[in-house]
Amino acid sequence: MDSVDLTQHFLIAMPAMVDPHFAKSLTLVCEHNENGALGIVINRPTDMNLHGLLEQVKITPQVDRFRSVPVHFGGPVQVDRGFILHSPVGNWQSTLAVSAELGLTTSKDILEAVARDAGPERMLVTLGYAGWAPGQLEHELAQNAWLTVPARMDILFDMPAEERLAAAMDSLGVDYANLSDVAGHA
Repeated sequence: MDSVDLTQHFLIAMPAMVDPHFAKSLTLVCEHNENGALGIVINRPTDMNLHGLLEQVKITPQVDRFRSVPVHFGGPVQVDRGFILHSPVGNWQSTLAVSAELGLTTSKDILEAVARDAGPERMLVTLGYAGWAPGQLEHELAQNAWLTVPARMDILFDMPAEERLAAAMDSLGVDYANLSDVAGHA
């Protein structure tokens, strides 16, 4: 498969995906280049909320609304580390600019700002990320493990987690229930 840059695309797990980390998942590709790929699963809220996460890292939340903000499972790599997808990109200590409007930050300064209610306008907080070695994602795409579609900010930030996969499928004009778990090659 020729090299393709899937940065700022959603990966939609095909029904045949058996890996429990990715079955029925929607993953945002944050970086994809010759060194591999990094993504964040965006439709797997955990039992933890942002208020609890802030307390765990010894930051006192100054607003109570964070009790209703879920922390998501972002992927099976570094599940003890926080990753914040946010818009606008801002100026944080450790941010990967996914696009001109979207950043992925791992530094504590963003959490301190969030606790003061001075963080980014829109955000999705995760623990862990998904990673692929060079050529691995391309191989999985060739094996029909994923569908791809350009990412949309409204799906990422404005929809409940349980609606994101269907919305991404909808943007392809496909109903997830109609996908076959058997794929062929012509």
